[in-house]
Amino acid sequence: MPQLPHPTAESLRRDPLPLRGRTALVTGASRRGGIGYAVARRLAAYGASVYLHHHVPHDAAMPWGADRPENVIAAVREACADPEARVVEGPGDLSDPKAPAELIASAAEALGGRIDILVANHALSGSDGTLDAIDAAMLDAHWAVDTRSVLLLVQAYARLRAALPPRTPGGRVVMMTSGQDIAGGMPGEIAYALQKGALASITRSLSTTLAENAITVNTVNPGPVDTDYMTGDAYATIAAMFPGGRWGMPDDPARLITWLATDEAEWVTGQVIDSEGGFRR
Repeated sequence: MPQLPHPTAESLRRDPLPLRGRTALVTGASRRGGIGYAVARRLAAYGASVYLHHHVPHDAAMPWGADRPENVIAAVREACADPEARVVEGPGDLSDPKAPAELIASAAEALGGRIDILVANHALSGSDGTLDAIDAAMLDAHWAVDTRSVLLLVQAYARLRAALPPRTPGGRVVMMTSGQDIAGGMPGEIAYALQKGALASITRSLSTTLAENAITVNTVNPGPVDTDYMTGDAYATIAAMFPGGRWGMPDDPARLITWLATDEAEWVTGQVIDSEGGFRR
């Protein structure tokens, strides 16, 4: 069917539930202070069924501590706008090379056999340092979680989508990076910056690979976001580097990521998008 040069007046009227009937897997949605949780809530509010992945032992070992999965999923369900949509959760240690494919299979089964939207939000915190401090174990740990698992998730997701009719609409992949390519870089987190940089670099290649299956691939850099990991004078110093005088909040990148999941963003692919609120390094 030929594409019209301009949409009809009726099609311009915004659907309040643009993701009704779509399904999404959000990784790293393990606590209510995080970006993954905010993304899951937005997707649910737009009508999508959502599978929340979590790995509680990781957060339990961090200064911010772990949340209870039942509390996270209950809060996402409160935002769910479509009474027929499902919100489910499940664990997964993505440092295990078998875990990404198993997670895709589990999420697809829970969501009715299909995943439309993959948001790879998870990452390893800690176990890092400067160039002089890092070692092979640190590099390997970040590679396994921050990069290898994301690519294996995309691989398993693409294979699942390949079983659908050709060019089934709604295919979306969103990966996360951290501004390591912007002025100043991340000299204190070399392992993390290296592996996140790999995701930014592979974005274009993945988008070209998956374009024939009507899947868009984009990567979002959310900038500094208040996810409960910093307090005191350091927190105030970072806040002053934003023109608005505040940190980014988890819902700031969540709004962009959710828009990328809608049909309005079907012409945006292969991009690394900085959503930093004018942050000045």
